[in-house]
Amino acid sequence: MKSIKFTLEADVDDYVKETLKSLGLKKLEDFNEKSSMSEYLKKALKGSAKTEGKTNYGQPDFSIEKYSLPIIIEDKLRNDRHIALSKDVIKMDEKSIRDYAVNGAIYYAQNMIASKKYTEVIAIGISGESNEDINISVYYVFSPSLPPKKMKDYKNLNFLQNKDSFDAFYKDATISEVEKHKYLVESRERILQKAKTLNKLMDNFNIGVDQRVVYVSGMLLAMQDIKDNGGNIIDYGVTPKELNGIQTDQKRDSVIILNHIKDYLKTKNIEENKKKIMVTSFESAIAIDVSRDEIIAVDKLIGDKIKEKSSITKQVFTFLYEYVFLSIDLSHGALDIMAEMYSTFLKYALSDGASLGKVLTPPYVTNLMAKLLNVNKDSRVMDIATGSAAFLVASMDLMVADANKKLGQNTSLAQEKIDTLKRTQLLGIEIDAKMYTLAASNMILRGDGSTKILKADSFQTPASIFSEFKADRLLLNPPFSASENGLPFFEFGLDHMEKGGIGAVIIMDSAGAGKAKTTASRMLKKHRMLASIKMPSDLFIPNAIVQTSIYIFQAKCPHNFELDKVKFIDFRNDGYKRTKRAIKDIDSPAERYNDLCLIYNLGFNASSNTKFHNHLWDLNVVYCEDVISPNGNDWNFEKHFKYNVSVKYSNHIEAASEYVSWKFKEI
Repeated sequence: MKSIKFTLEADVDDYVKETLKSLGLKKLEDFNEKSSMSEYLKKALKGSAKTEGKTNYGQPDFSIEKYSLPIIIEDKLRNDRHIALSKDVIKMDEKSIRDYAVNGAIYYAQNMIASKKYTEVIAIGISGESNEDINISVYYVFSPSLPPKKMKDYKNLNFLQNKDSFDAFYKDATISEVEKHKYLVESRERILQKAKTLNKLMDNFNIGVDQRVVYVSGMLLAMQDIKDNGGNIIDYGVTPKELNGIQTDQKRDSVIILNHIKDYLKTKNIEENKKKIMVTSFESAIAIDVSRDEIIAVDKLIGDKIKEKSSITKQVFTFLYEYVFLSIDLSHGALDIMAEMYSTFLKYALSDGASLGKVLTPPYVTNLMAKLLNVNKDSRVMDIATGSAAFLVASMDLMVADANKKLGQNTSLAQEKIDTLKRTQLLGIEIDAKMYTLAASNMILRGDGSTKILKADSFQTPASIFSEFKADRLLLNPPFSASENGLPFFEFGLDHMEKGGIGAVIIMDSAGAGKAKTTASRMLKKHRMLASIKMPSDLFIPNAIVQTSIYIFQAKCPHNFELDKVKFIDFRNDGYKRTKRAIKDIDSPAERYNDLCLIYNLGFNASSNTKFHNHLWDLNVVYCEDVISPNGNDWNFEKHFKYNVSVKYSNHIEAASEYVSWKFKEI
């Protein structure tokens, strides 16, 4: 082929067009240029674009809509306009999006996902100097804020030729469970860093620690677009530019925020009394102090985003808007942003939470526990000590993914099931008004699974609530300072499940070592213990250093002490090292969390599974099966671990040494 030098961007357009045609794709049938894209795709690009005027939307150079997910192509003249990076991170500032092929394509793809019309998009950046000097980069985009996955082995467009070639590509692109875990932990670290800075900002403004988490959740709700029943936007969310510090009763900054929250909640199917509780909580946290709406100097922690004097309300709102709303995916994955915010604020609130034993579970653990229980699209999941709704967030994520997988990604059948499960298959009960507001807000931000979040005392909740719901999955982290470390919560939950349902609790393992033997022994007369998983003692740092275990039970099937063997797993080495500053990856944690599910399901046979990382484990040291006594005081791994004579002598000594060292630390 004769070399043709490109002099205009239109030359690159022509190259892409001819390449697509050479693959057998037809213009206006299989692919489109700019504005000839479908109306649905136009709405996706427009729907959540955080542009200044909120009416503009991008027009990628090419779009393909013939496969199971859309493909967006953006091209530029010259290879120095291919991609803009900052320390290996794709830059998403306005100039980079406008001037660079990859950056623009990814921006369009992320906007499409933010619109909630798509959950996955393929973004392709193409640049060139001539038909022989072309640079093509392909990315799988699955979140409006998380970094996309670069498909390094795809340097041309041949995978677009037909359905079979695209399906093979898609199989390579899909995020693995190990990759999902890594993204989850990385995202958690990002939000923790922002939470620490936000906490300092709110501290500088003397905002009470007991108000902060409600402050945050309310402001995030105020940023949401209001839509009608057809999904059409009828009012855009509040932005910092609308907060002008006007000193009147109806136009002060906090009132603008609160009024949008009220309008937003009206569009949700929330009972009037529940809505009243939420509004009251937001009023007391956001709008009660008029002085926060007065114009003051800008704090240096937000000074790079605000140039003129502004109210406290606007400064906090702007921080959340810029560093959380625009930067963190509020709907993707099991990341519980509200829980991470709360946990950070909790460190400074010794009289508000710590004394009550409210230690919230890390998102990668809530996700793990939901997976251990095989939560799927048909599960009916209950949490009777809901807190921030972290377990329901994790469960809903798995349920939605399962519906899309089994019923077809983005099909009407899958969407109907997803709408149903969000409305009817998740039950949360929380007694504290502030935490209830947090949980309900959290589920609304996730796409509205808030319908069955109840403010009530679990032990006083009418039995009809449970009998009508018919829970077959129970996930729980009870308040550790409650009676018997909170084990009665787990008993109550199991008592109110369907027969054969499975429940998991993460709890101080002293509850299974005699401290709660009255409840424990009573539970075993009604429910069967299936597994006990020893967790790392630094799991809840920086809020607490405490030894916990995950106990898994089958509801309403009495334990047979002669025949029923319990699976005991030592997961104290989960691959992480936690400090007050950060969580560090020291020994393949993502792989270990994935393997733990295999160990739980397959026992010693896990080693023969192709997905199991054998080099990370000695199953003879971390796994055993054993019977338990009726006394309810031998639920923990160390009570049942026996040295296997088949283990090499060196491994035997090493295991014994580790056990003695751990026991010494416990004493």
